Amino acid sequence: MEKTLQNQALEYHLGGKVAISVTKPCVNSKDLSLAYSPGVAEPCKEIQRDENLVYKYTSKSNLVAVISNGTAVLGLGDIGAAASKPVMEGKAVLFKKFANVDAFDIEINERDPKKIVEICKAISVGFGGINLEDIKAPECFEIERELQKAVNIPIMHDDQHGTAMITTAGLINALEISKKDIKNIRVVVNGSGASGIACAKMYKELGVQNIIMLDSKGVIHDGRNDLNEQKKEFAIHTDLRTLQDAMNGADMFLGLSKGGVVSKDMVKSMAKNPIIFALANPVPEIFPHEIMEVRDDAMIGTGRSDFPNQINNVLGFPYIFRGALDVHARKITPNMKMAAAKALAMLAREPVSKEILDLTKNPNLTFGKDYIIPNPFDKRVLFAVAPEVAKAAFNDGVAGINNFDEKEYLESLRINFLEKHL
Repeated sequence: MEKTLQNQALEYHLGGKVAISVTKPCVNSKDLSLAYSPGVAEPCKEIQRDENLVYKYTSKSNLVAVISNGTAVLGLGDIGAAASKPVMEGKAVLFKKFANVDAFDIEINERDPKKIVEICKAISVGFGGINLEDIKAPECFEIERELQKAVNIPIMHDDQHGTAMITTAGLINALEISKKDIKNIRVVVNGSGASGIACAKMYKELGVQNIIMLDSKGVIHDGRNDLNEQKKEFAIHTDLRTLQDAMNGADMFLGLSKGGVVSKDMVKSMAKNPIIFALANPVPEIFPHEIMEVRDDAMIGTGRSDFPNQINNVLGFPYIFRGALDVHARKITPNMKMAAAKALAMLAREPVSKEILDLTKNPNLTFGKDYIIPNPFDKRVLFAVAPEVAKAAFNDGVAGINNFDEKEYLESLRINFLEKHL
């Protein structure tokens, strides 16, 4: 079976997964004179006069660069820029499929963070946003931070913020179901890479006050002298040292580490109605059936599509960029990311669409322990998330438009997406 899947995957990728499509006619001499010389000079002169018109006369308003150096490819590690290209093409496919955003994949054969920032800065003028992908920590933090300072388009390292947004949505709903006060819960984050740091930061913004983070050496505490700047933010004064110590009495476990590191005894030691997001792939930190053998009150999420509550970044990045692009945002703010998370949480509380009921073959699927995050194929996600992101960008003063009408935007989104894409 594994061999069959391997063959199918290789055949699927023959020739790549993306191509350029032309949006205007080019079938005769007149079309050619408009598409290129001499007609193309007219929009060039308009943009030279007012650079903001590049959004009007080019594809910039719907174009994202997916950029990677291949140093931290999910499940594969440091495989290099060329080997990362199928993954980046895949991101371009998801951008188009789920939010009708065009994306070019750009693989950079460079490891120096400063040089990567300069490269991205130099090419940024042609794009409405940049999605950084699969760049290892801690370099990814510096690249995102310094690049955003240097350009006036939104920059987002999806490995950090995508997982943070989706798990935050799940946390919001899990707390609603369990009726726990966010200020009183204890969260254990096992894994202190890009995703773990970003998730913990977002949980703090949401209101979590007690976070215990672990890396490969154990609990991150204030007695350690081997911590980078990102980890130091989460160094706490505690006698806890191991994952087993941290799990005792914890309300939430977020795993961004490796498979099999959580035992049933650890799960048994957690607080009532525990939230367990075991996101290591393909083998989670602990499998759902193992959790259920010792805790029938747990709310469980994984990174896999064959279990309920899949934490899938495709619920985030296409829609946050859709909203950001549509208001010509200059950056992605914490409020924009939180708006996306809350919109996802609220959508999960709505009645599940017939389309998703048929897809999951579960006619009884409803908001509850097994459904705290929307299904990635729920077409309503676009219309729930993108408007909230766009509104947050406008309210934060980072939008490049003068006014924003949420109802008009939602209607235009429906028309443009439904007519041009579905």
